Amino acid sequence: MKTSLLNTMTSSRVYSLVLLAICSFLSPLTQCSEAAEPKRSFIAADSSKQRIAIIGEDGKTTWEAKIGPLHDLHVLPNGNVLFQKTWTEIAEVNPKSGETVWSYDAKAIPTNKSVPMEIHAFQRLADGNTMVAESGPGRIIELDSKLKVASTMALKVSRPDPHRDTRLVRKLSSGNYLVCHEGDGLVREYEPSGKIAWEYKVPLFGKEPKPGHGVEAFGNQAFSALRLSNGNTLIGAGNGHSILEVTPKGDIVWSIQQNDLEGIQLAWVTSLQVLPSGNILINNCHAGPKNPQLIEVNRDKKVVWSFNDFDRLGDSLTNSQMLTIDGKPIAASDVIR
Repeated sequence: MKTSLLNTMTSSRVYSLVLLAICSFLSPLTQCSEAAEPKRSFIAADSSKQRIAIIGEDGKTTWEAKIGPLHDLHVLPNGNVLFQKTWTEIAEVNPKSGETVWSYDAKAIPTNKSVPMEIHAFQRLADGNTMVAESGPGRIIELDSKLKVASTMALKVSRPDPHRDTRLVRKLSSGNYLVCHEGDGLVREYEPSGKIAWEYKVPLFGKEPKPGHGVEAFGNQAFSALRLSNGNTLIGAGNGHSILEVTPKGDIVWSIQQNDLEGIQLAWVTSLQVLPSGNILINNCHAGPKNPQLIEVNRDKKVVWSFNDFDRLGDSLTNSQMLTIDGKPIAASDVIR
């Protein structure tokens, strides 16, 4: 596959090559130095290209598969990939053999066949069960390895819609569920009983909502939420073009807004990952080819790495997971996403 050189390079790589070219024309006595370019491997998926792929630190694709719509993915500790193939089908695939070792299709369940539904979130749990959030029926279920329902919990949705009831959902170490309700514009934490433990209405900051998906749109349709070790919640605000860190009381203590990153505009902020360094991997969906699809920033809001490749992955890159940093694997225990 032919890939545009400029598309596949990070901004840091371009800078390094320019620096090298300048240095080659200077006298031998002139010294130029540049820190080694940061290297990353990751998995990402893009519905517009119908592709999920693992990209190595050398920039080459090491595995890929065809997908339909996708709003969640995971590389499991055993190396298998848990991802969705359609709005209702989830599969665990061994990337080395290509074998599907586990799958769940909500529409294959007889009682679900006539029920409008979509799946936008799932998670392999520590006990081996798989959590699935089913939008439409408005519930979270946990399935064992034989697809038997081990538990179920009803969600509270003001404006039910199989496409908008939920985006990402994560089960917390407490046993509670942290749920992004896209259509309702809020993040809510549920106890397993269904009782609401906490909620946060994503603000519009005094602006009027604007339709669309790109940098011109605006709203509060939250896509992702992570519970940080300090008890705060990190939110990917969807078409709010922002990342918000909020306290349990709902105070915003840190944020990145649409134009805070030099030379980059944020559009639909989708999945997030907090890396072992404390840096944050941001998925910048629907932002167009002038902006990177993946951005790693530090807490000073400086971009330390980015990915821009509209040949292999397009403008609907919603989900990713960083796998290695400069050759060092990110342990499952260090994954906050």
